Amino acid sequence: MDAMQTTRPRAAADVAALVRQAQAGAQPVTVIAGGHGPWSHAPAEGVRIDLTALDTVEVDGTRVRIGGGATWGAVADALTPHGLAISSGDTRSVGVGGLVLGGGIGWMVRAWGLAADQLVGAQVVTASGEIVEASHDENADLFWALRGGGGNFGVVTRFDFRAHELLGIAFGEFTLDADADPARVLRALRDVLHDAPRELTVTYMDVPAMDPSAPAGARLSAVWAGGDADALRRVLAPVTALPGVVGEVTTPAYRDILMEMPEPPDPDAAPPGFLGGNGLFRELSDELIDRLVAFRAAYPSAVVFLRSLGGAFGEVAQEDTPFPARDATWFVMAGGFDVPGMLDDELRAAILADADAISAGRVAEYGNFAPTERPDAVPGMFTETAYRRLQELKRVWDPQNLFRRNHNIVV
Repeated sequence: MDAMQTTRPRAAADVAALVRQAQAGAQPVTVIAGGHGPWSHAPAEGVRIDLTALDTVEVDGTRVRIGGGATWGAVADALTPHGLAISSGDTRSVGVGGLVLGGGIGWMVRAWGLAADQLVGAQVVTASGEIVEASHDENADLFWALRGGGGNFGVVTRFDFRAHELLGIAFGEFTLDADADPARVLRALRDVLHDAPRELTVTYMDVPAMDPSAPAGARLSAVWAGGDADALRRVLAPVTALPGVVGEVTTPAYRDILMEMPEPPDPDAAPPGFLGGNGLFRELSDELIDRLVAFRAAYPSAVVFLRSLGGAFGEVAQEDTPFPARDATWFVMAGGFDVPGMLDDELRAAILADADAISAGRVAEYGNFAPTERPDAVPGMFTETAYRRLQELKRVWDPQNLFRRNHNIVV
């Protein structure tokens, strides 16, 4: 098979020609659309299509047409002057395509649902090299598969969203100092979210030192969809009143809370590996909280990350998209960075064993945060019914499995 080649098409027709070339040579296709997600795994062979030139953002009322290579930072910048927003990931450089095709748990997930829930149409280059439209009214089965089924069904060269009016947000940023009890904070946070308004989405993160702008320690971030800072303060009061929880509430523009990825100290060095897993959980039980706190305390390189679900996310019928566990109320990730020279085999095994114990209670795995391509794990990213339907659609839209450099749906 030919060595890998990377091309940067400037139009859907160029993408179609590349896909036909790959099909003729029975070569796998990888699509690069920025950031993490189902399309980010680089192959050692085949055709690699870099969509970064397809980065337009066109606004027509509340309908937004976004090129398949755009990033969420560019989208937020374009929508802010219109008083609009789409729930996206946390980071400016993350690509629209990778996030949406895997579902997309973002800052506004409780207010507006997944990024994929806001999708109303798409332009897709299929495995046959044909350019088609997909929506509720046209190629509806393909449209269903795109909203959480990953990059298995074609190259999406344009995403159409229905954006939300958003003139401002309230944003709370809090740290846990030495007086804080992480388990107590998480229990209070869980209880607040049990019946909190959908305007509230929270993230809890406890990490080792990443760079000078991201020191080690636990942090809580809260977003209120709307600029009512007092409303956010009131709903968070049971948490922020606890000892050791320190911070403030501000009212920035939505685009200003999207993070910039720090530059690595050595750009030429291989990034550290990640040991662990994630899950969508129906509840944040006391036992799970205790496991998470103990895990972070046990390993210097450990990462614990939680985001609240529910609200609009949970009001989408399970069968309406391939995304699993609409009854989940929390997303949880626990793992450790595999830093060269820091971990030996015994410590790696211990981290994996403890992370597996934490993941054991999940309903499903979230594919966008799955660290590697693991074919045997893919069925666990969907309900059994959804996975069978995705297999049927894979046979229709990609019978040769041309698009297999992803969390692959195997038929």
